[in-house]
Amino acid sequence: MVISKEEILEIFDRYNKDEITIATLGSHTSLHILKGAKLEGFSTVVITTKDRDVPYKRFKVADRFIYVDKFSDISKEEVQEKLREMNAIVVPHGSFIAYCGLDNVENDFQVPIFGNRRILRWESERDLEGKLLRESGLRVPRKYNSPEEIDTPVIVKFPGARGGRGYFICSSEEEFWKKIDTLKEKGIISQEDVENAHIEEYVVGTNFCLHYFYSPLKDTVELMGIDRRYESNIDGIVRIPARDQLELDIEPSYVITGNIPVVIRESLLPQVFEMGDKLVAKSKEMVPPGMIGPFCLQTLCNENLELIVFEMSARIDGGTNSFMNGSPYSFLYHGEPLSMGQRIAREIRLALEMDMVDRVIS
Repeated sequence: MVISKEEILEIFDRYNKDEITIATLGSHTSLHILKGAKLEGFSTVVITTKDRDVPYKRFKVADRFIYVDKFSDISKEEVQEKLREMNAIVVPHGSFIAYCGLDNVENDFQVPIFGNRRILRWESERDLEGKLLRESGLRVPRKYNSPEEIDTPVIVKFPGARGGRGYFICSSEEEFWKKIDTLKEKGIISQEDVENAHIEEYVVGTNFCLHYFYSPLKDTVELMGIDRRYESNIDGIVRIPARDQLELDIEPSYVITGNIPVVIRESLLPQVFEMGDKLVAKSKEMVPPGMIGPFCLQTLCNENLELIVFEMSARIDGGTNSFMNGSPYSFLYHGEPLSMGQRIAREIRLALEMDMVDRVIS
């Protein structure tokens, strides 16, 4: 049973509101989450292992450290108790959800979380994600229900926050099973992954990852930044002439290794805003209270200048690392460099000032 909003508010009511701490797991987007919190006047704490604490010490973004033996220990009661003693609000990101476990986040993690913890499952389960995107009126790639249906180039994806690991392209059922067997032999995927494989139309287009922030306090959807991804080893393969690619017989991989900030064609911005507005409106109906704070739509822009959504993040996305010192879009709103991490902290600070924290935590 999902922890109720009332239970979380009871925990928050026991906090010292003058000593709120912003906390997160030391991975993914934690550097600018913590730096942004400090810029907004909050104390910060990072949960990390001793072999992963160097960036937070070198960049001096964490005031305090909670050390764990392994990241999955973040769901342990003693860690939660330390966070509550620090009056912590946790900012979840992809690594936090992956290591804590979605069931634990929903049912057992008794620390206030920024955002709507109920919507996190809707980004993790492909069927729910597709349902929300389609009912929001967004264009999504065609879905294939089984390998037998493959009749055109498709991309095969697997569940969870994998950063693209194991994804592959194929054009037939025979090619599908051949590549599945290779990945299983290498230990990259399991039989459970195969049973939950998501097969969708491969859309040829330009990659744009659109980062939004929905403020429930202002009832506004803000475009905070846009990026595209570096992926290994596919970005290396495309630099090799086609005849040499065939000779090398390299199996392409789509593991995300970095992010590149981009600016989209200005005439596409009305479409970008419409997509964000539609998703926010529909999420309020389907998973109330809907999107809170950061979310992302990963899109491909085809030759008809149509943005097609192939994935959604219902929390801060890794691409926000590409504008730690602000993006052209966040600058337009605020006239200052503004990261997504600082935007989150600013919303929390405003909620505290307005005595409306119940609108931004769960």
